Amino acid sequence: MANVKVEVKGGNLNEALKRFTRKVANSGVPSELKKHREYSKPGVKRREEKKEMIQNFYKRNKRNKRDR
Repeated sequence: MANVKVEVKGGNLNEALKRFTRKVANSGVPSELKKHREYSKPGVKRREEKKEMIQNFYKRNKRNKRDR
């Protein structure tokens, strides 16, 4: 588990809470929790990874076409 520390500057708790949630999200803790919430079979994992790779491929190609 990642250790996330945030200092409260000037008694501003709302800003500190925003920084904390941002740091936690960037550390990848919520996505790891979501992955480990339930067991998924190896075949299902492979299928999801393949689907994600295809989506990323199309996104990258779309960006490359736009940049030309």
